Order: sequence, then C-alpha cells, then structure tokens
Amino acid sequence: MLLRISAVAAAVLLAGCVSNNSSVEPEQAEKTPVVKTNSKPADFHKQAASAEQIAYRLWNQNTGNVEEQLPDATELEDLWQRIQFQLTFNVPQTRPIVEQRNFYSSHQAYLDRVAGRAQPFLHYIVQELEKRNMPLELALLPIVESAFDPFAYSHAAAAGMWQFMPATGKRFGLKQNFWYDGRRDVIASTRAALDYLQYLHDKLEGDWLNAIAAYNSGEGRILNAIKRNKKRRLPTDFWSLDLPAETTAYVPKLLALVDILKRPDEFDIVWKFIANEPKIDVVEIKTQIDLAIAAEMAGMNVSELQALNPGFNQWATDPDGPHYLVLPRQQVPAFQQKLSQATSQQLLRWKRYIVAKGDTLGKIAQQHNSNIAALQRINKLSGNTIRLGQALLIPVAADNESNYELSAPNRIAKAQQQNSGNRVDYTVQQGDTLWDISREHKVTVEQLTKWNNIAKRSALKPGQKLAIWQQDSTASVAGVSRTVNYKVRKGDSLARIAQRFSVTVSDIVKWNKIDTNNYLQPGQQLKLLLNITQV
Repeated sequence: MLLRISAVAAAVLLAGCVSNNSSVEPEQAEKTPVVKTNSKPADFHKQAASAEQIAYRLWNQNTGNVEEQLPDATELEDLWQRIQFQLTFNVPQTRPIVEQRNFYSSHQAYLDRVAGRAQPFLHYIVQELEKRNMPLELALLPIVESAFDPFAYSHAAAAGMWQFMPATGKRFGLKQNFWYDGRRDVIASTRAALDYLQYLHDKLEGDWLNAIAAYNSGEGRILNAIKRNKKRRLPTDFWSLDLPAETTAYVPKLLALVDILKRPDEFDIVWKFIANEPKIDVVEIKTQIDLAIAAEMAGMNVSELQALNPGFNQWATDPDGPHYLVLPRQQVPAFQQKLSQATSQQLLRWKRYIVAKGDTLGKIAQQHNSNIAALQRINKLSGNTIRLGQALLIPVAADNESNYELSAPNRIAKAQQQNSGNRVDYTVQQGDTLWDISREHKVTVEQLTKWNNIAKRSALKPGQKLAIWQQDSTASVAGVSRTVNYKVRKGDSLARIAQRFSVTVSDIVKWNKIDTNNYLQPGQQLKLLLNITQV
C-alpha cells in the first residue's frame, strides 16, 4: 500500500496542481477580451503523461505487477476515451484558457452538434494521428476550425473541416476545380492538414503550440515573432510571442477543449458516445461516376453520399480524379459487388448533342452542368473550335439535378431561396463575429449577410439585432444495432448515461431490468443497445 501511495503522490507532483476556480462567468466567456498572462508554468506545452497514466505505470513498476498492463487505447469502446487516454499536453489554468473553457462548458448543445458531425470521420483522423505518432490533441483542432463541418466556408475563403485557404491547399496537394475541391474532401484534407502541421512542428523547433499557432496565422508570422524575441533575448514559446488577437485566442481554444476532455465531469460536460471503431471505408472506383448511380449501388440516398464525399462539387466525381468514394463500412461489400459487375459506361449517363447555330463549347458545357475541359477530353478536341452539325458526347446527370442537394450549385441556390423555418432574433455580443455566430447557429456566413443585408466584412456592434432562420431537423437514419457494456462510474445517473449515449432512461431501465427505487452503484454493469450508424 505504501508503494501505491508513493506512486500516486509522484504522479500528482509531476502533473502539477489543477484548479477549477474562475471568476469568469460562462456567459461572459466570449465577451471578455483575451489577454496574455505572465503566470505560465515553465515548459507546460511540452509533452507529459497524465497523472493517471503516471500513477498506473509507477504502481505496476513498484509492485512488479506484470499481469495488469496499461489498457490499449484501441480496445476502449468510446472513441473520446481513446483520445483522452493519449492526451499529452499539460493545460495551465491561465485566464485565456479559462475564458474559452467557460464558453465551451456552457454550450453542451454545441458540443453535441460537433459530436454528431464528427462521428463518421473522427476514428479515421485518430488513426492517422496514431500512425504518424502525432499528438492526439490535434484530433480536436477541427472543432476550433469548423465545428467538424466539411462544408464550412469562411469569409476569408478558407474551406472544409480543416479550413484550408486556396493557396495553402494547393501547396499541400489539394486539387481545386469545377468538379472537385480537395479542401472539403475529408480524406485528402486530413492528409494535407497533418502534413502541414508536421512541417510546422519541424520548422518551429519541435514546439507543438507554436506549430498550432502557425497553422492559424501562417509560419512567416510565427517565425518573425520568434526572431524578434530572440533579438531581445526573450523566450520563444507561444505564450511569450507578440501575435495577432485571433491567434492569441486560437491556441487557448484548443487547450480549453483538451482540458474539458481530460476531466469532463468537473465541468458537467457530456461527450456524446462515438463507438471506437471505423465508420467509413475508402473505395477505389478508377473512373468517373455519377453520385446518384453510386448512391443507388450503395443503398443510400444522394445527400447521404454527398455528406461523406463533400469534396465533389457537382453531380459526379471529377473526370480526372480522385477516383474514390467514402462509404459507410457496412455498405461497402454490396457496393463493391455491384461495381465489379458494372462497365464504365454504366457509371454515367450520356447524351449525343448536335452543335447548333450560335453554340460555343463554353455555352454547351454550362447548359449541361459540365466544363470545357471535360468536353474536350471526352470528344478528343484539341481546342475550343466546334462546327455546326458536329456531334458531341456529353455526360449528363442520371437524376434531376435538384436531387443532388449538397452539390455546390444547389448549396448556393438554397442560400438564395426565400427564407423559411423558425426565425431567431440574435443580439450581437461584445467580440462576436459573423463566423462565430454562424457556427453557433449552424448556418453560413453567406446566409447571415443575405438575411440581414450586410457585407461580409461589416463590423458588428454590441446590441445589434440579427435575424437567423433555422431549419427543423427531424430526419433519422435506420442502422444496425450493437450492444455496449458500460461500467457505472461515480456520480453517474440514469439521465446522464442516457444523454451521453443518445438513448432514453426508460430504455436503459428496460434493457437492464433496473429497479428505479435503487441508486446506481459504481462498478455496476449496464447493457446499452445502440444504433451504430448514429454513434
């Protein structure tokens, strides 16, 4: 027993003291200007094991316990726990972090929406980080960037879940054209984002916080700030650098999320359960395919397929690639079987068009929702010259183009349609931006500017009223059920467990034949029947 106490004590000393006290109220978290503080623990941003992990290792080492090993993160049932188990950044309780943490911890509904968007893709991102031996904290960066929305678009022209600017996206191999925008492709953009972050980490002397700051503001700005500090013989860690306000707040946002994930119970936050298993697979197609035909082969509707493949702007994949689709794992075998039996001609619909007087290649392409390059390639044209009566082969959408709901033209058209849904009147708070408001209300900046007749770069004033239309979302997706064994923890209640796993209290009672007159006991085992397509 003495050895166990020593191990825990050592862990506490190594991890440092943590305080929950804060004078900042949750509803004031966004209002209070973010300021620097000199009260920072030395080298807190270097990687360090959590107190629980250190205690566990020291206990097994001191007792010679070889049977009881540290659990394998891949064997945990909850994906958030897999991330939590491998967190390595130490988080100081400084004012900027506390302010951001207060905001997140007072917006449970926002974190619920984030988990819903993240659930198809988060396991893939975690696996990629583990393969590269990169910090698992980076799996939370899409929350800060886009709230895990692959269709997110900022007023500064950044796009996708990882919010790549056009030039940076091209720099890291993300193709952008009429058919396809790799910045929105979760597979391609995740690869590019991790490449970029690793490059920044190596460029900035192995300091992950400086690398994360550079991801937000650019490596040049961080390098110049480091150079200035070196000239003045000042420290060059993130907290010591003179940086723009947006970047000064950016890193604390990520660290605030890390802190909440490390100890959610202390902030009364529930991270919605996401099963620790692959949700998606990447299937090679090898040629262009109509998304409606692909959806039918996969047993999905077009919108569901487009939601997993947001990089494709039009009704079909890019003729010049990439030639792959992201599909739900359980749909892959049936899709691959149908794909193997189809010819390339069956993956698209074709139309024979006769060139008429006044036609140009650009006009024909526009009329058929295609582009000049595609028509040139298909018809083996060396230039833009066409002649009257010439026959052209044109790929056309297999379904009504309005049914490709998430294509770029339809997303734009939807934003321009007459407003419908429930109107919410929002009062601008100190420090609000159009981007922050759009993320919180699950709308776009373009919608906000259109609804309120303001420019994207308009300066918002505290007290200003904005009209927001929100759509009802009642759609549900049928899926495959699975049983999860859950061990009750101290402080758990039926209501809290039901909230976390998106089930009802009555279901938990029914599944486990619980007497509601008795309290749950720590260690008690519960069986939960979950829909794996929703967790």
